[in-house]
Parts: sequence; C-alpha cells; structure tokens
Amino acid sequence: MPHSNPGFDPTHIAKLKAQLAKSGKPYSLVDSEDNGPEYVNFHFIGMYEGKEVIYDAVLYTLRLHHESEIYEIAEHKAAQRFPEFHKIRYEEDENGDIKALDDLDEEIGLFMTEVMMDLEEEEAVKVQEYLELDDRVEFGVSLNAALNVDEITEGVINKFIKEYNADTLVLDTTLYSFQNEDEEMEL
Repeated sequence: MPHSNPGFDPTHIAKLKAQLAKSGKPYSLVDSEDNGPEYVNFHFIGMYEGKEVIYDAVLYTLRLHHESEIYEIAEHKAAQRFPEFHKIRYEEDENGDIKALDDLDEEIGLFMTEVMMDLEEEEAVKVQEYLELDDRVEFGVSLNAALNVDEITEGVINKFIKEYNADTLVLDTTLYSFQNEDEEMEL
C-alpha cells in the first residue's frame, strides 16, 4: 500500500535508521540556513498513534520564542497604525549591501522597534515551554518545541529525543519574560 505521507513509509524510515546508525546519533540535521545556536531543525524516528514515523522537528530557545511573539505583536500594532503597512523587506544592491529603506518603511521600522522595546521593558509578553504536533504536513509529523535553554546543543537534542520517545518529557509551565541583551551594553 503506497503511503501518501513518506514520513510514515517504512522504506524512508529504514533509510533514516541506517543513516542514524552510521552517524551514531539519534537524529539527522535538516540542511537549513535557519539552523543556529537558538534554532535547530532535525529528523528523528519515534512513534505516533501506534505507528513508527519520522518526526520533522524544530527545537528553539524560549528566548527566541519570546522575541518572535514580541515581533508579531509589533507587526500587528504597526498594521493598525499604518494603513499602508506591509512587512519590511530588505533588499541588497549589486554589491550585496542592504539598500536604504524608503521613508515609510523606516518610520514603520522605528515604530516597531519602539513597541518591542516597550513590551520588553514592561515584561508584557510571557512565554512558557511548549510542544506542538501537526500530522497534516507533507512529510512525517511536524514537531515544534520551545525549551528554556540558552542554546540548542547536541546534548539538548539527544535529551529531548530520549525523553520524548520514552514519554517522560516534562515541560516547564513557568511563565518567562526576557530582556534584549543589547540593553546590557548601554552605558
């Protein structure tokens, strides 16, 4: 029987198992320019509703989740204040330098920055660890999780997979707010 979602296909699962056995790791990084110290996309094998599946997982820090929430609020407030609002897109010139924003984009950018700084200062946005699954995707099961760690390291990923697959993962329900680190550098 053909599988409409290749992440549930035993052939794909067997290929990933072989790759993981060869690497000695319980996961395989997804090649993405978004991967960094606070965000990592990877595949691992686990069970979902009694079936073996490849999880397309993204782990990111709670700090990054907080920043993302603040940015979304700032965008929403900018859209309310500026009827002609559109997401600011930075373009490069022929030398690879970022082109200057037009006056409206610059005004919107400054407004958003002010909103974000106010939200941080007031600690108006609070976040907690969470995990979200989505099986209505093209490949496997999508798993997104925010963890209260400084970085998403190999050790963090290994611990997460082990606890998730053993059904022993416990998320911290404490609400956190973060301050932008750049403020620490002010004199």
